[in-house]
Amino acid sequence: MQRTKPDRFAQDTCHGFYADILHFLRKRMDNASDAADMTQDVFTQWLGYRDRARVEQPRAYLFQMARNLLRDHWRRQKVRHGVIDDQADSGEAGTSEACAADPLAAAQRMQRLERLKIVLAELSPRRREALMLHRFEGLSQAQISARMGISVSMVEKHIAAGLLYCKQRLDSDNVAEQPE
Repeated sequence: MQRTKPDRFAQDTCHGFYADILHFLRKRMDNASDAADMTQDVFTQWLGYRDRARVEQPRAYLFQMARNLLRDHWRRQKVRHGVIDDQADSGEAGTSEACAADPLAAAQRMQRLERLKIVLAELSPRRREALMLHRFEGLSQAQISARMGISVSMVEKHIAAGLLYCKQRLDSDNVAEQPE
């Protein structure tokens, strides 16, 4: 099988949007390497698409491809692990088309996110930074250590303490909200 060189438009699109797609997927996945693999899949599909020159908004097209791959990934995960929409309950946006169509579920998701923002704001700046880099940016503890200029052990302590604090605060909020 002979490989053909991609056209200039395809190359420019890949170089121009790779970091954006990777960042988008990292924010929505537990594992940074899975996000990188999925980003590769997006661009593999893009390069295999024969009519890509007719796409008027390649960025929007690529993000839609990424969302579709992410949705397929979540569906496979649910089947593999027998999970019934736990991801939607944890506030992960876009995990279920049914939840997206339900205004009550969307409102509850937004309330949980607002509570999480408040709780994160209560953390010390360094603890919040370490936790957010790890959970939301998908960085490893070693990468966070290098970025923040602290030891890996200290990063581990910041993340563990931050997670524990958030869990305790959110659990106490949930208990207070439940009717008796």
